[in-house]
Parts: sequence; C-alpha cells; structure tokens
Amino acid sequence: MTETIPHPRGDQAGPAPGPVGEPAGPGPLLICAPMRIEARAVRRGLAQPAAGLATDSSPTVLRTGYGTTRAAQSAQELDAGPFGPMAIMGVGAGLTADLRPGDLVVGTEVGAVSCGSAPLLAAELERAGLRARTGKITTTDHLVRRSQRAALAADGYLAADMESAPLAAAAGGHPLAVIRAVSDTPDRPLAGIVSGGLAALRSLRAAAPVVERWAAACGTRQVLLAGPRSFCAGVERAIEIVERALERQGEPVYVRKQIVHNTRVVGDLESRGAVFVDELDEVPDGATVVFSAHGVSPAVRQDASRRGLAVIDATCPLVSKVHAEARRFAADGYTVALIGHAGHEEVEGTLGEAPASTVLVQTPEDVAALKPRDGERMAYLMQTTLSVDEAASVSGALRERFPAVRAPGSDDICYATTNRQAAVRAVAAESDLVLVAGSANSSNSVRLVETCERAGTPAYLIDSAADIELSWLTGVSVIGLTAGASAPPAVVEEIISALAGLGPLSVAERVTTTESIKFGLPKEVRQ
Repeated sequence: MTETIPHPRGDQAGPAPGPVGEPAGPGPLLICAPMRIEARAVRRGLAQPAAGLATDSSPTVLRTGYGTTRAAQSAQELDAGPFGPMAIMGVGAGLTADLRPGDLVVGTEVGAVSCGSAPLLAAELERAGLRARTGKITTTDHLVRRSQRAALAADGYLAADMESAPLAAAAGGHPLAVIRAVSDTPDRPLAGIVSGGLAALRSLRAAAPVVERWAAACGTRQVLLAGPRSFCAGVERAIEIVERALERQGEPVYVRKQIVHNTRVVGDLESRGAVFVDELDEVPDGATVVFSAHGVSPAVRQDASRRGLAVIDATCPLVSKVHAEARRFAADGYTVALIGHAGHEEVEGTLGEAPASTVLVQTPEDVAALKPRDGERMAYLMQTTLSVDEAASVSGALRERFPAVRAPGSDDICYATTNRQAAVRAVAAESDLVLVAGSANSSNSVRLVETCERAGTPAYLIDSAADIELSWLTGVSVIGLTAGASAPPAVVEEIISALAGLGPLSVAERVTTTESIKFGLPKEVRQ
C-alpha cells in the first residue's frame, strides 16, 4: 500500500512531494508577526548568527501589519517570493476561562487551513517549560468583546486574533505553524491587557527557538507501516467485554488492573463508566468486576468468590493456556521455570497457579543459579509478550543446563507478539528510525523497541504523537511506524497526520503476515 499525503491546508492542494529526503519547499523559515513589538520579541528569541555569518538559510521575520486588511495585503505579497516552513506568531485573545496571560495556543485549525503538526509543536513548547495548548484559532476583523468570547469558545475556539487566517491561506503547500500568546482573558479582557501583553511577548520570545527546531524537522518523508500492528484478538476481546458489561448493566463496572496496558484505552473506558482498581478490596461487595487480559492467580479468584463479586473473566485465552500448562507440569512433579519479567501482571498470575513449584527466571544467569528438587524433572513456560530473541537466550540456557527439560506443548509467546516483532524487524531494516505506538507499561510494545535496537535502528516508544521530539526527526527521511498489540489503530493515524504536517508524506505498508484469529466472548456478556 502506498499513499501520498500532501501538507494539509483546507481545500487547497499542496505541491506533489519530491524525492524522499528533499526539503518540503524552497527557502528558509518564514515567521510572520503582525506588529513591530511582536516581531521584535520573536527576533530576540531566535538564535543569532555570529557577525557577518548570516546566510540565506537564516530565519526571516516579516512584519505583516495589524488587522485583517493588512494581513490580506501581506498574504498577496507572499505569493511572489520563495520561502520554506511558515510560522505565524503574535499575541491573541484567550477565549476560555482556563487560559492565563502568557499561555500559548498552537492552532490546529485556522480558517480553512489545518495545521497537522500542532501536537508536535505544542508538546515541544511544553518540554521547553512553556504552557501550551492546541486548539482552533479564529480570526475576526475587530477586537473580540467580552460578550463574544463565550460564544466563540462554545464553537470550539481557544483563541482569537485579527491576522492569522489570511496569512495561513498563503502558506500554500508549505508546513505551517500558528502560535498565539494569550494577552487577555475572559476574566480580564482589557483591564489586564498591558501586564498580559508583556507576559505574552515574553512567551513569544521563549517560543522562537522551539519554532526553529520545528522548522528544522520539516521536510519530505516516507513512513513505512509495519503490518500487522495494533490490536490483537485478545486485546479486542478484553475491550469488548468491558464495553458490553457497561451496555448491559450500566456504570460502574469495576476492572481489576488495567484491562490492557494502554493509557488511551483505559482513559476511554473510564470516560464511559469503567472504574479501574489495583486490588479487589477497592470493589464494593456484590459488584461486578472484570479480570484484565493479563490474567489473575487462583488466590484472586477465591477472594472474589468469598466476597460475592460477579466476575467476568477477560483473561486472554493464550494466557489461560500458559496457566493450564503450569498446573499440569506442577501436578506431574516438575519444577517449572517461568521465563518472564518480574512484577508483570501476567507473570504474577502464572506464578500463582503453582507457587510451590514455579520459579521466575529472567536471564541466563538466573538459570545458572537454579536449584531444583530434581534436575531431571524440569519444565519451562514463557510470558506471552516476550521478545523472541530474549526468550530464546533463556530457554537455550535451560536446555543446556537441563537437557531433559520439558518445553510447552506449543509456543507460549503469542502469535501477535511474534508477528509484530517480525513485521517491525522488516520495517527497521529500511528506516532511519522507528516509532512504536504503545504505553510504557506495555511489555509487547517495549519488546518492539528492543527488536529495532537489536537490528541497529533507533526506536522510540510513544503513547501519542505529542511524545515525538522534533530533534528525532531532523535529517530523517524514512520513518518506520508500528503499534503494540494493546495500542489503538487511531493512535497510528494521529501520528501519520502529525508527521504530514511537517511536509509531504508518502506512506507504504510492509505486511509480513495477515492475522485472522478471533476469540469468543464469555457467557456473561454474550448477546
């Protein structure tokens, strides 16, 4: 699959992308600032070249004039000269009560123009110590009155100005950023404009070097999508179980631990009425509780039964398989070496199936330190979300020390983990860096990063597009992109949209296998 995504700008088409690695457009960064005082603040924040060393690639700060008429005139003149990425920077009116003077609003939409890279820029501003928000910016032909602010805020706007829309329309296919520093707020629309204006100018000055970093990250790129990626059958099943429980009985539905290890998924379900708890003592007697996809130990099940809780088990069937293997090996008198990571919920649940017979091993060194009751009756199992390479080194050490060791009847590392690692390995071979969508506590997502790093390709784990640091992208032409088995597909689309805001983007998919596995739902939520 190959798709070209021009720089988004409303209903106007951008230029066709050039070869991968070429800049998005000719010329240096152009910063448009309406008034002299705003332009001066921005210039003072830019990196100053040594005397006599200014070049044609140095940023240009253009004073475009105050108000919609002057801005429209400047926009017409911009068509005559080449420039690269465009940033519009100035002060503006805050429209919501939670904004303070000096806050920065990074436009996602300005008039008919979309600014796809706004999440990247806003996050970079926050990392620089500034207060930044993303949202829609409206342009009016007059100063916004107190009575108008609530209406504009109700329409979804965060800030208002008198110049951005006509200037943004002149950006053409060039990457565009719009930053308005709040000078006045609904509480103090005019009375605080002097002190608020000073705070806004200080923020503009501090934002200028960040805008330079944004411009350095702009360019024409290719994204290589790993396939398969994102949700697996076990994750889809677990999420659907919680959704159906909420539909059938209403809120609250309690969930022990995170249903899957992803902040976006958990936050979405919380907004619908799911209540996530660490332990069962936080669940009221007689309430409904869902066990997460990672599984639980028999002790937890017994506690739920004793408390009269209505249990819905969302344990992934592949995790349940490992639990059954642990019980079978232990019943046959084997010492079970569980290859996994200490503290992971899946590991804790498996260890609880036969605690007297099971020992956790994380490294070959752990294998060397084992003291089993009978070295001839050893078996091993694996956490389902391990790296294939990592697990192989530990299982190899077990086979070397205990030649008669019993292996699981079939691979414990789940198909989704194995497939995603193979897919990202293929993508990493062609990429300058790889972005892995997933949360920090997601084992399978972390293993994808490690898989890339073992292949010699830098990789970063990100929960959302906002986690992408602009410095990662400077000089990068080909970006690999995948998502862990617990990360929603929508996150991948948001990342692509944000990268497209930095310049024309071609997207190709590298599919190593196709998944068709589906798991049935427990009887408690079947319709």
